[in-house]
Amino acid sequence: MKLLLLSDRESPYLWDYYQAGRLAPYDLILSCGDLKASYLTFLVTMGRSPLLYVHGNHDVSYQQRPPEGCDCIEDKVYIYKGLRILGLGGCARYNNGPHQYTEKEMRRRIRRLWWELKKTGGVDVVLTHAPPTGYGDGDDYAHRGFECFLELIDRYQPKYLIHGHVHMNYGTDIERELEYHGTKIINAYERHELEI
Repeated sequence: MKLLLLSDRESPYLWDYYQAGRLAPYDLILSCGDLKASYLTFLVTMGRSPLLYVHGNHDVSYQQRPPEGCDCIEDKVYIYKGLRILGLGGCARYNNGPHQYTEKEMRRRIRRLWWELKKTGGVDVVLTHAPPTGYGDGDDYAHRGFECFLELIDRYQPKYLIHGHVHMNYGTDIERELEYHGTKIINAYERHELEI
């Protein structure tokens, strides 16, 4: 299964300079947030695969005009062709904007999902906006990660945690892929391919 991962910046390759067939290879598109609703609507319309998304901290307009034809998987486990995907959007609270959470609030969101995770027998992919603490997060207050994501990995051992929020152009030392206890942590900034 071939996945297209997106976050934080609309890809000119897929939008401004789009050519027919560019989305054909992908079985599933996953968005980690902070992308224009019209961009996601365009991709799901031009592609042949479903598009699942979680909210980024700048996705305020989704309340009035959500991406059409796309599925929001916030706080649920979505199963696609046997692949179990858990959605947990938002970032660490740094002001009083929407889709921002304290560590305690995010931990509570995860705890509420215990029954769904038990029913599905765990999770293969965790789709988030923010990264885990110490694994791809930033040094500044707004881009710090969540400690409870590491606890989630320890408990359910997903194969992947895919996030956005930390732009690859923030610095030259930002790694696209990291690993924590057997879970590959991937920064989906702009666009990235993943074969499962």
